[in-house]
Amino acid sequence: MTSLLPAGYRFETLDESRLRDLLTVDTWAFPSGEPIDDFPEEALGASWDRMTGIAVDGADQGELAACFGAYSFGSCPVPGGTLPMGGLTWVGVHPQHRRRGILRGIIASHLADCAARGEMLSGLTAAEYPIYGRFGYGVASDGLTLELPRRAELREVDGADEHTVRIELFSFEKHAALAEELHVRSGDGVGGLNRPGWVAREGERFQRAVWNDAPMFRRGKEARRIVIVERDGEARGYATFRRASEWKDGRPVGRVDVAYATALDAAATRSLWSTLLDFDLTATISVSDLAADSPLVHLLVDRRAAVPKVTDGLWVRVVDVARALAGRRYQADVDVVLGLTDTLLPDNAAAWHLRAGAFEEAACTRTDASPDLVLDARELGAAYLGGTSLAGLAAAGLVTEHTPGALARASAAFGWPIAPALGCHF
Repeated sequence: MTSLLPAGYRFETLDESRLRDLLTVDTWAFPSGEPIDDFPEEALGASWDRMTGIAVDGADQGELAACFGAYSFGSCPVPGGTLPMGGLTWVGVHPQHRRRGILRGIIASHLADCAARGEMLSGLTAAEYPIYGRFGYGVASDGLTLELPRRAELREVDGADEHTVRIELFSFEKHAALAEELHVRSGDGVGGLNRPGWVAREGERFQRAVWNDAPMFRRGKEARRIVIVERDGEARGYATFRRASEWKDGRPVGRVDVAYATALDAAATRSLWSTLLDFDLTATISVSDLAADSPLVHLLVDRRAAVPKVTDGLWVRVVDVARALAGRRYQADVDVVLGLTDTLLPDNAAAWHLRAGAFEEAACTRTDASPDLVLDARELGAAYLGGTSLAGLAAAGLVTEHTPGALARASAAFGWPIAPALGCHF
């Protein structure tokens, strides 16, 4: 594995005893004003068996030039099913060692590990946009950020007033399991159609990292709170939030930052947001990482007042083309040969024959036939979850049609009725 790195560097397996070394190089890559000794161990959600350091030959013991890790998402939702995905995380390179090819070695090592573990996909959330496309990752879901005014008007929904509301200080012991149950159930979508990309926070270690409430992570806001909406004693939705107090010209202009707002149906959504939009002494409510087709968007009477902003969400990289394409469903009949280019995984660079009936099982095999469409691994990753149109990519010159009509048919098939979304940052 060392040969994947430039000369003079080597991989080192990390364990709990190397936490300080890991945090040291991580804070070189991502500057922090907090002392390393104040970082809680619980902030590391990935398991230690997937944490790796890159050391410099001849350097002091414990000194690292870079680090990376991964989450094991055993059931990442894809259109019509789930597949195992390796979630790349904690990627950081010391500024002294940038521009030497270390990141390429990190990605190659991670993809090899995914393949060895039977993970057909790799996913990540990117700190910087331009980095990962050159390694075959494509933006597979959009994230919607809204800045809502207090008491923003919502459309009426039958049954919303049948809910009761609890507002409490968040406790891991009391609320984590409930939040995860609602998170998973809300990813089922409507009409039996799941929401692709809506990964679960699998395992206590991951959940404790997500819900860690150390003061350094509050950024001047209060400790985490939670809103739970219930109907007939059953929890139907929740959101966590933090408030920040501010006054201007004698008037309260505080803000509410909402995270992980999710509900099981329209009535619960309406009840949840009518609560979040009406805290005293506040003027602005902010929420990020909503799905592009979030029910909240459709319930807003004045969407323009919410100042919508679209950002990238989950980035996807196909590791095993045949199994990944056969492992999802398609919303229209498809019979197409895809010519794929892939400089990092040359075994993927081939023609692939994809066949499926609408919402039925698919088959994908390598073929010697001439391709109907030609695209790179990056564009396949972008289109994989059904949120990015192959026709849209073709309009940008990123997909080439060789067989007339193939683009329209494949674009219709690769789409999905429910927009993909990032279940949680990792």
